[in-house]
Amino acid sequence: MKFFKKAAIVASGLLCAVSLAACGNKSSKDSDTYKPKELTVQFVPSSNATTIEAKAKPLEKLLKKQLGIPVKVSVSTDYNTIVEAMGSKKVDVGFLPPDAYVLAHKQNNAKAILQAERKEVLGKDDHPGSKNVDYYRSQILVRKDSGIKTLDDLKGKKIAVQDTTSTAGWIFPAVEMYKHGVNINKNGIKTAQVKGHDQGVLSVYNKNTDAAFVFQSARNLVKKDAPDVNDKVVPIYTTKKIPNDTITVRGDMDGKWQKKIAKAFKDIAKTKKGHDIVSSVYSHEGYADSKDSNFDIIREYDKTAEKLDK
Repeated sequence: MKFFKKAAIVASGLLCAVSLAACGNKSSKDSDTYKPKELTVQFVPSSNATTIEAKAKPLEKLLKKQLGIPVKVSVSTDYNTIVEAMGSKKVDVGFLPPDAYVLAHKQNNAKAILQAERKEVLGKDDHPGSKNVDYYRSQILVRKDSGIKTLDDLKGKKIAVQDTTSTAGWIFPAVEMYKHGVNINKNGIKTAQVKGHDQGVLSVYNKNTDAAFVFQSARNLVKKDAPDVNDKVVPIYTTKKIPNDTITVRGDMDGKWQKKIAKAFKDIAKTKKGHDIVSSVYSHEGYADSKDSNFDIIREYDKTAEKLDK
């Protein structure tokens, strides 16, 4: 399946939508003047969307207390949907993974105000360390009894992947495979897009696919239903460091509100109740200020990804 071509088509569609929206702007001076009266916050489904929404809903009250305005929390159907929603000004704040942020910034000048911090992942069992870090990694998982030991062994196999704008679920593992001489769009490889990294792990566990692209420690998402997952499903490859997820605001957000929203999320994450929420949703430990240049490595990988269809 030509996934990068699909992503390009989606990106083109988003550009058209943003261009049309821009025609309604009064002038460039209005670019940073949006002051929300009700804040809409949207998450992306890294695991079961219904579960994430239930876990994230309590943030509404905490943010309302910090910001003094009503807050509505929801979960998008996929990464591209939330980028489009921010571009059409239906969503004010998005929890965007790195590649989706880069697309949102390119298409509608969305701004990454914060970057998530997580516990460093250590060991074969993906246990959390004591250090908070602003990066994570992607892994390619296979069944231990599959006989698949190297990237070259993936030729002719079926791989579970996420949306094409998913950094850990598509871009990084696909590009690093390519750098090792294995092209996911060729070499007889079949792909199956699943929604949620938990579903990627389970697809391998249940032998529906031979491998899966997931973020490191994704196996922990399914331990309740599959206690032996670490024994049966193992990584054969771990990627380079990926910048952590962002909290991103729409491109026309007022500068003072950007700071106010950033402070609210940082303060909430420092409270026990707030920390429990963001930790249960995305394993976030807290938030640090971010800047666009932190994601230049994502842009480099995106350029390499263009070669997958050539």
